[in-house]
Amino acid sequence: MQLSSRSLFLLAAPALILFGVLALYPLGRNLLLSFFETDYGLEGAVFIGLDNYTRLLGDYFFNRALVNTVVFTVVSTLAEVGLGLMLALLVNRAIVGKRLVMPVLVLPYVLSTMVVTAIWRAWFNYENGFLNVSLKFLGLPGVEWLTDRNLAMWSLIGVDVWQTVPVAFLVLLAGLQSIPEETNEAARIDGAGPLRMLLTITLPLLWPHLLLATLLRCVESFKIFDKAFALTGGGPGNATSTLSMFVHQLGFRFFDIGRASAASIIMVVIAGALASVYAWQIMRSGDET
Repeated sequence: MQLSSRSLFLLAAPALILFGVLALYPLGRNLLLSFFETDYGLEGAVFIGLDNYTRLLGDYFFNRALVNTVVFTVVSTLAEVGLGLMLALLVNRAIVGKRLVMPVLVLPYVLSTMVVTAIWRAWFNYENGFLNVSLKFLGLPGVEWLTDRNLAMWSLIGVDVWQTVPVAFLVLLAGLQSIPEETNEAARIDGAGPLRMLLTITLPLLWPHLLLATLLRCVESFKIFDKAFALTGGGPGNATSTLSMFVHQLGFRFFDIGRASAASIIMVVIAGALASVYAWQIMRSGDET
């Protein structure tokens, strides 16, 4: 039995109401507050138009947080998707002990972020952390993993890659397993070697999954807050300060709700632009087919 448009709307109404209350209303109120100078809400607020946005563009700390966030997002996404692809290609082959390997590869993502940061904070400890103890055993000097301005961001990226490579790995493994075996078999009969098959068959057919994994990691990495907050607190200096941490500090430490709202709207716009790239690619793929 085919449902009418009214019946479909009534069925979807509870979800639409929930979405409006939990997503659209906070976003709209945030956008409204970004045009005011206020420390809390609209009571006593002063309308200043786009001043919050223009002040942010000239703010050193905002620009530094933006650069840090972009660097973190680009490097961690490329590393996670690249490693995830290599692991997926390896596991997709008939390897010994696959049933034991899979849980081990997925385990880091199952752990909560606080557990992960606690583990790595202990490993990064300068005096008796696992990494520096290993270096000293090899006769090498210890490294200030979290307190060196030139190294702290790379340490943070390393922790994120360790925990979230399984996301890209699972997405890409599913993509590899959806490629018909007949296609690979035909390529082998035609004399295609492993490299040629990878470049001309596997990667083109895997492209939608690569795009999905990249988008998921881009959006998630762009929102980075918990690992940076737990491991470095944005330091040393502002070497690992991110946009999420900047918004948190403005809103909950200095109570500059107007500028914090403006900064969060900028984050939403950038994240929306990333998502629109994926949506455009999917619609283009649908038109081509």
